[in-house]
Amino acid sequence: MLAVIAAGASLALAQQSTNPTVQTPSQPRQNTAAASSAPQGYPPDLVANGRSQFQQNCAFCHGRGAGGGETGPDLTRSELVATDVGGKKIGEVIRNGRVDKGMPPFNLSEMEIAGLVAFIHDQKTKAETQKGGRKGVDPEDLQSGNVEAGKQYFNGAGGCASCHSPTGDLAGVASRHKGLRLEQRMLYPRDAVSKVKVTLPSGQTMAGQLVFRDEFTIGMKDETGQYHSWPTSKIKYEVDAPAEAHAELLAKYTDADIHNLMAYLQTLR
Repeated sequence: MLAVIAAGASLALAQQSTNPTVQTPSQPRQNTAAASSAPQGYPPDLVANGRSQFQQNCAFCHGRGAGGGETGPDLTRSELVATDVGGKKIGEVIRNGRVDKGMPPFNLSEMEIAGLVAFIHDQKTKAETQKGGRKGVDPEDLQSGNVEAGKQYFNGAGGCASCHSPTGDLAGVASRHKGLRLEQRMLYPRDAVSKVKVTLPSGQTMAGQLVFRDEFTIGMKDETGQYHSWPTSKIKYEVDAPAEAHAELLAKYTDADIHNLMAYLQTLR
């Protein structure tokens, strides 16, 4: 308990030395936007401890330097981090997670969370002082296309409308996924579920989610969750793999097609 209190005291003192508008128990709340506009400094030892915690718990999604990974956003350019003061917002997300976005809650001590807050803010400060070489991609960077041309491509040459509907499965897609993540899902949706229909030698048919497929074996999970597999030489099967249609388009897209289609998708909020 003493270690936690000490870590909290060090964190508060460090922030007050560089950010005089941070709220303390004896100081009334001031303008948060103004407070968060200045870099927040932290003791080197706390940053180092946070770095270790980040590599263990966060780097897989957010990258080793908090600059974004395969599934997690760039925290150095995050709006939440930019408006965080004293770890209040970051700490809440760490404790509660964002399950709807694939981030689980973490059961960490106050000292461990204080270290993560220090490391993330330290990385943000470093990223903002670098000249050029920006790692992140802002949503605005991907809004250079023509919306009407993108809509025409969606309904015409792209063949998107044969599987998707702007008022059905894609309704609100631009609110659920923004910027680069939306473009990644557009180009190749890795989590798209493939389905398979199998006809057995007896004539019986079975359908379900495709789980495994190679030259010799087909594996599927039926509606009850039970796994089945067969030699491909013994059955007939039909696979419906939505991601494959996206993969085929990669060789056909022009730069204009991608920019225009992205511009149209960003209107589906």
